[in-house]
Amino acid sequence: MTYRDTLDWMFAQLPMYQHKGASAYNGKLQGIQAFATHLGEPHLTFKSIHVAGTNGKGSSSHMLASILQEAGYKTGLYTSPHLKDFRERIRIDGQMISEERVVKFISENKIYITKNRMSFFEMSVALAFDLFSKEKVDIAIVEVGLGGRLDSTNIISPEVSLITNIGTDHADLLGDSVEKIAYEKAGIIKPYTPVVVSEKQNETLEVFTQVAKQQQAKLVFAEDLVKKEFTTSLKGNYQDRNIKGVVATIQLLEQYNITEDHIREGLQKVVENTGLLGRWQVLLQEPLIIADTAHNSEGLSLVMDQLLKEDYRELWIVLGMVKEKNLDQILPLFPKNAHYLFCKPDIPRGLDAEILREKAKAFGLKGEISCSVKQALETAQKAAGKNDLIFVGGSNFTVAEVL
Repeated sequence: MTYRDTLDWMFAQLPMYQHKGASAYNGKLQGIQAFATHLGEPHLTFKSIHVAGTNGKGSSSHMLASILQEAGYKTGLYTSPHLKDFRERIRIDGQMISEERVVKFISENKIYITKNRMSFFEMSVALAFDLFSKEKVDIAIVEVGLGGRLDSTNIISPEVSLITNIGTDHADLLGDSVEKIAYEKAGIIKPYTPVVVSEKQNETLEVFTQVAKQQQAKLVFAEDLVKKEFTTSLKGNYQDRNIKGVVATIQLLEQYNITEDHIREGLQKVVENTGLLGRWQVLLQEPLIIADTAHNSEGLSLVMDQLLKEDYRELWIVLGMVKEKNLDQILPLFPKNAHYLFCKPDIPRGLDAEILREKAKAFGLKGEISCSVKQALETAQKAAGKNDLIFVGGSNFTVAEVL
């Protein structure tokens, strides 16, 4: 099979959450545990850091990887979802896994995968762990896909766990309150293994305290440990919330030789070292085009706050979302004095642009419908002046289509 054929086969086996949503959620660890055993337990052969949370876990994972790379460690990085190419999910020292390695892994394990009905995410996690083991990484940063407790990544035994901001995304699967969602995220806390919480939130404080106590795990709130100021090259004021969690996690890696210079250099070279995409990413200067993958109320609130602080004449927003989002929570966050181009991301989960526009009207957001994300951006570019700002967002998939 070619690389393209291999990806098509992977996507077709069982519903993929990235495309299908809740119907693809597995919520079991037995499958990935059995697959890992079949592969020779690769996840037990490398050290790791496990990262969960609602907002900031992707950026935090890339920051951690960048710092460890600056310190000279061979660093694996597993994240999801991808924006342009599946291989973005699996990197070593910033380099994506090769197409040949993807094809080889699937070809060698195709019979097992088919017989045991492995999900797309289980295949992806197993592929990452197999690569990290065979390439003998010094440490791997492993980002949770969804939740934590029952996520396929949750078979590793990390050196440190990191939990970022907790919000109400995926409430249909993880629980209808911040406390319930925090409990699912706290599922990555392992016995006697330190855990860092990036942001001290009143609603989640007791959950993390109780679970850490049960696991006899050292619980560290980043703001209590990190007193120095650090900055990152990643744009977006919301990154300030992630930095302390990242630095605290690094400080708990006592057996690693990581200096303050490594931390500062790593934070300034995140995109260069790891290839991170879609976080307050500037696509063009005139007119200024910014894309950001924030897609829940907590993340979008921070992004919109920063957006309104930018200097521009007129604001254009290319907006596309997925069906399961709580629009009553999200749409009020968007500014009324902007020109909207409503569009549907090109996936089954994509919300119809007409439905989005009608719902947006109730919150004073007015604009026109485009038949695709690409057309929406082209329309905005033709209408915008050189001193205007075009924002593209609402979903990972909306951003992916313009990158």
